[in-house]
Amino acid sequence: MNVGIILGGVSPEHEISIKSAKNIFLAGTESKDNTFRLIGISKTGQWYLLPDAFFDSFDEIGSSKLHQPLLLIPGAKNPICLDNKEKEALPLDAIFPIVHGNNGEDGLLQGLLEILDIPFVGPGVLASSMCMDKEVTKQLLKQNGIPVTPGTSLYSYKKYDYNALITEYGLPLFVKPANAGSAVGVGKAKSLDELKLKVEEAFAFDDKVLVEKAMTGREVEVAVLGNRVLQVSTVGEIIVHSEFYTYENKYSNPDTIVNVPAKDFNSSQAEELSAIALKAYEIMQLEGMSRVDFFYTGPGDYCLNEINTLPGFTDISMYPMLMKTVGYSFTQLVDRLCDLALERHNYRSLKQRSL
Repeated sequence: MNVGIILGGVSPEHEISIKSAKNIFLAGTESKDNTFRLIGISKTGQWYLLPDAFFDSFDEIGSSKLHQPLLLIPGAKNPICLDNKEKEALPLDAIFPIVHGNNGEDGLLQGLLEILDIPFVGPGVLASSMCMDKEVTKQLLKQNGIPVTPGTSLYSYKKYDYNALITEYGLPLFVKPANAGSAVGVGKAKSLDELKLKVEEAFAFDDKVLVEKAMTGREVEVAVLGNRVLQVSTVGEIIVHSEFYTYENKYSNPDTIVNVPAKDFNSSQAEELSAIALKAYEIMQLEGMSRVDFFYTGPGDYCLNEINTLPGFTDISMYPMLMKTVGYSFTQLVDRLCDLALERHNYRSLKQRSL
């Protein structure tokens, strides 16, 4: 297949997207089945065809003459083409969208790709949208018997009694935007004044903010792969030598430890979390891939924290490490995800679209 990797985007996770895309592109150079092209979205939302040598210079997307503007034409045989006089087509069999955060993994980009009728990696519109909103995710999982992190949603246009939140959940409290990833905007509040400050900071990223009880236990993660036939990984663990897992800890703190598989986890413990991850995957109608994150204290004592529908593919990202434990090299994983994109598109295309 000719596969387009979409990278960049307008969210605060722009740079992380580029790091993930680099690894996917390099894996593509080793693929026997697929050829990869780079499609960059600038920080202001313009689309460009990037040269294969993009990662040699890391020019800001759209800043170079070598970055060729693209035009999207729904309904065309090749709906992505160069924005020039010839409208030169960019033939693509599938898209690997590795745009993290808003306008990337929240269903908006997925909806655009559905309109363009191009197969794409990862969950569809509804699942992406539901999982991007942490409150919606938790409501659905809780209704289906899966324990989740206790918390309350706040909206920017309402006033709240912060003392009541402290009374209900205690201190410290964690504050996070409801629709963001990579720990963007996450803060820890140890006092009333700090809670007010962290909420205000989180509102800079979203109009809805979660205030959550601080959970004890190990931070562990499980990877799931597939559409209708699912594969699940063993359990991996993140050990942070600071108060909590921040954006900096994820991507620039050398003291953060990732153990894959998690140490001192027996088979029954791992199977318990893997089963819950599969159940959550099906409840949220996920496809392609997702990473499911937990706080874990012991057998039967856990809560699901969140689901990441387009997990990172950087050098230190957990998802590809977890899938390696079930036999996928990085290149094999990328190829498998592309196959799953085509598989889903094929069985959906069989459905009747007119009366």
